[in-house]
Amino acid sequence: MSSLNLDDFTDLIERPDGGVRRDAEARRERLAVPPGSLGRLDDLGEWLAAAQAAVPVRPIERPRVVLFAGDHKIAELGVSARAAGSAVELVREVLEGGRPVSVLARRLGVPVRVVDMALDCDPASLPEGVVRHRVRRGSGRIDVEDALSPEEAEAAFRAGTAVADEEADSGTDLVVLGDLSVGGTTAAGVLVAALCGTDASVVTGRGGLAIDDLAWMRKCAAIRDALRRARPVLGDQLQLLATVGGADLTAMTGFLLQAAVRKLPVVLDGVVASACALVGQRVAFRAPDWWLAAHDSGEPAQAKALDRMALEPLLAHGVTVGEGTGGLLALPLVQAAAALAAELPERPESAEDAEDAEDAERQPETGPGTEPEQEAAQER
Repeated sequence: MSSLNLDDFTDLIERPDGGVRRDAEARRERLAVPPGSLGRLDDLGEWLAAAQAAVPVRPIERPRVVLFAGDHKIAELGVSARAAGSAVELVREVLEGGRPVSVLARRLGVPVRVVDMALDCDPASLPEGVVRHRVRRGSGRIDVEDALSPEEAEAAFRAGTAVADEEADSGTDLVVLGDLSVGGTTAAGVLVAALCGTDASVVTGRGGLAIDDLAWMRKCAAIRDALRRARPVLGDQLQLLATVGGADLTAMTGFLLQAAVRKLPVVLDGVVASACALVGQRVAFRAPDWWLAAHDSGEPAQAKALDRMALEPLLAHGVTVGEGTGGLLALPLVQAAAALAAELPERPESAEDAEDAEDAERQPETGPGTEPEQEAAQER
């Protein structure tokens, strides 16, 4: 019998410090730049202050990109523009510096960590930099079989929590979370449709490498069939992930929940990360307070998931490539918000403010019922 109880996360996860956020808001009111003139940067700075429990907020100095990798056998149905079992090619390209996330990470000085959860390849063929937590070789074809066995789902979830602990212990102060998968957006669509109570057509998108109309129809049918298998297990989130998620998505969900336990802020990249976050919200309703939505990728399932969690994307540039790219594009915005909140000077105290402060200090000495007034009354 499993010793993993996801209900424990409800008690373990606290909201970011509300008192600190109020202090950050009060400090914002005193800054030389008028309140509201920086738009969402004000909110971001205050959110970071609450997450860090620090006013002024500390700069984001040790961010990291964490990408969970896996193949999904649902891709054998032709639901992806990439060949089934080819996620390892993405992994190699990322680590060799040839993907958009690689270029941005290099430019921004952010390390990238790739975690193998279910790549369909010989482990010996993987680059040295890959973190090895594989629970199986490719997640099952979710339209006709479970993605994972219960034991594999627990192992994947625990791997995700372990990676979150490693990041928190190493001093990482912000994580950009993404995936490297083939077929992952199909599994994400099933999770979102199941949790939001919608039909397959509402959540079926074109994927990172856009598919044509025929492939879209195949993808929609695959999500429809998998959705029939998902609905009976909606009450158990780990079983839901085992049934229609996959090893990478299960690990990402574990990562998100444990990161919230460890008070480690996370930037969600695309539809897969957003779907995992939606599962995490069902486990622990306070967890989304630790997450930011990086961008609107145009995937309908992502829009549905973010709306359900009341997370507003920071950017809307139409970036569909995935792999943490949109998350890295949002990172400078988050860093800018922290810098502005911490480094903008407070406005000088005006003569009127100083006079009001002096009047407030004198008030207790001359107010009704104070000692001078009582003495005057006795003399009369």
